[in-house]
Amino acid sequence: QVQLVESGGGLVQAGGSLRLSCAASRSIAGLTAMGWYRQAPGKQRDVVAAITSDGSTNYADSVKGRFTISRDNAKNTVYLQMDSLKPEDTAVYYCNAASALRWGLVNNYWGQGTQVTVSS
Repeated sequence: QVQLVESGGGLVQAGGSLRLSCAASRSIAGLTAMGWYRQAPGKQRDVVAAITSDGSTNYADSVKGRFTISRDNAKNTVYLQMDSLKPEDTAVYYCNAASALRWGLVNNYWGQGTQVTVSS
Protein backbone atom coordinates (compact mmCIF):
# COMPACT_ATOMS: atom_id res chain seq x y z
CA GLN A 1 0.00 0.00 0.00
CA VAL A 2 1.06 3.54 -0.74
CA GLN A 3 -0.66 6.68 0.48
CA LEU A 4 -0.13 9.75 -1.67
CA VAL A 5 -0.65 13.34 -0.60
CA GLU A 6 -0.59 16.16 -3.14
CA SER A 7 0.09 19.79 -2.39
CA GLY A 8 0.95 22.98 -4.21
CA GLY A 9 -2.22 23.70 -6.13
CA GLY A 10 -3.85 27.09 -6.20
CA LEU A 11 -4.92 30.04 -8.28
CA VAL A 12 -2.47 31.58 -10.72
CA GLN A 13 -2.68 33.97 -13.66
CA ALA A 14 -2.03 32.78 -17.18
CA GLY A 15 1.68 32.66 -17.88
CA GLY A 16 2.48 31.93 -14.26
CA SER A 17 3.99 28.88 -12.59
CA LEU A 18 3.13 26.36 -9.91
CA ARG A 19 4.93 23.37 -8.49
CA LEU A 20 2.92 20.40 -7.34
CA SER A 21 4.33 17.91 -4.86
CA CYS A 22 3.26 14.34 -4.19
CA ALA A 23 4.54 12.83 -0.97
CA ALA A 24 4.38 9.04 -0.64
CA SER A 25 4.01 7.13 2.61
CA ARG A 26 6.84 4.76 1.75
CA SER A 27 9.83 4.45 -0.52
CA ILE A 28 9.11 5.22 -4.16
CA ALA A 29 12.35 3.78 -5.45
CA GLY A 30 10.81 0.40 -6.18
CA LEU A 31 7.64 1.64 -7.81
CA THR A 32 7.27 0.98 -11.50
CA ALA A 33 6.28 4.54 -12.28
CA MET A 34 4.70 7.64 -10.85
CA GLY A 35 2.67 10.19 -12.69
CA TRP A 36 0.32 13.11 -12.68
CA TYR A 37 -3.18 13.08 -14.13
CA ARG A 38 -5.71 15.86 -14.37
CA GLN A 39 -9.45 16.08 -14.65
CA ALA A 40 -11.35 19.16 -15.72
CA PRO A 41 -15.09 19.50 -14.99
CA GLY A 42 -17.13 17.30 -17.30
CA LYS A 43 -14.06 15.65 -18.79
CA GLN A 44 -12.28 12.37 -18.26
CA ARG A 45 -9.13 12.03 -16.23
CA ASP A 46 -6.09 12.20 -18.51
CA VAL A 47 -2.43 11.54 -17.92
CA VAL A 48 -0.22 14.62 -17.93
CA ALA A 49 3.25 13.28 -17.18
CA ALA A 50 4.96 10.18 -15.91
CA ILE A 51 8.37 9.15 -14.64
CA THR A 52 9.63 5.59 -14.38
CA SER A 53 11.87 4.05 -11.76
CA ASP A 54 14.90 4.61 -14.01
CA GLY A 55 14.04 8.28 -14.50
CA SER A 56 12.54 8.15 -17.98
CA THR A 57 9.85 10.77 -18.50
CA ASN A 58 6.88 11.19 -20.80
CA TYR A 59 4.47 14.06 -21.31
CA ALA A 60 1.14 14.71 -22.90
CA ASP A 61 1.51 16.77 -26.07
CA SER A 62 -0.47 19.61 -24.51
CA VAL A 63 2.12 20.18 -21.78
CA LYS A 64 5.41 19.33 -23.50
CA GLY A 65 7.94 22.09 -23.06
CA ARG A 66 5.94 23.68 -20.23
CA PHE A 67 5.71 21.00 -17.52
CA THR A 68 8.53 19.03 -15.93
CA ILE A 69 8.13 15.93 -13.79
CA SER A 70 10.85 14.89 -11.38
CA ARG A 71 11.34 12.62 -8.40
CA ASP A 72 13.39 12.72 -5.22
CA ASN A 73 13.71 9.18 -3.94
CA ALA A 74 15.34 10.34 -0.72
CA LYS A 75 12.22 12.36 0.11
CA ASN A 76 9.75 9.87 -1.41
CA THR A 77 8.33 12.76 -3.39
CA VAL A 78 7.42 13.44 -6.99
CA TYR A 79 7.08 16.95 -8.37
CA LEU A 80 5.35 18.58 -11.28
CA GLN A 81 6.78 21.95 -12.24
CA MET A 82 4.22 23.79 -14.34
CA ASP A 83 5.35 26.87 -16.25
CA SER A 84 3.64 29.09 -18.80
CA LEU A 85 0.28 28.02 -17.45
CA LYS A 86 -2.80 28.44 -19.60
CA PRO A 87 -6.48 28.65 -18.61
CA GLU A 88 -6.99 25.24 -20.24
CA ASP A 89 -4.64 23.76 -17.63
CA THR A 90 -7.33 24.36 -15.02
CA ALA A 91 -8.24 21.02 -13.45
CA VAL A 92 -7.89 18.84 -10.39
CA TYR A 93 -4.46 17.27 -10.53
CA TYR A 94 -3.99 13.75 -9.16
CA CYS A 95 -0.82 11.93 -8.27
CA ASN A 96 -0.59 8.29 -9.29
CA ALA A 97 1.79 5.50 -8.34
CA ALA A 98 2.01 2.17 -10.15
CA SER A 99 3.46 -0.92 -8.54
CA ALA A 100 4.11 -3.99 -10.66
CA LEU A 101 2.40 -7.22 -9.68
CA ARG A 102 2.80 -10.08 -12.11
CA TRP A 103 1.68 -11.00 -15.61
CA GLY A 104 1.83 -7.37 -16.66
CA LEU A 105 -0.63 -6.27 -13.99
CA VAL A 106 -0.05 -3.29 -11.73
CA ASN A 107 -1.51 -1.85 -8.55
CA ASN A 108 -2.56 1.77 -8.93
CA TYR A 109 -2.61 4.21 -6.05
CA TRP A 110 -4.12 7.70 -6.12
CA GLY A 111 -3.87 10.86 -4.11
CA GLN A 112 -6.87 12.97 -3.18
CA GLY A 113 -6.17 15.61 -5.82
CA THR A 114 -5.25 19.27 -5.73
CA GLN A 115 -7.04 22.05 -7.58
CA VAL A 116 -5.18 24.17 -10.09
CA THR A 117 -6.99 27.20 -11.45
CA VAL A 118 -5.46 29.41 -14.13
CA SER A 119 -7.15 32.74 -14.73
CA SER A 120 -6.98 34.56 -18.04
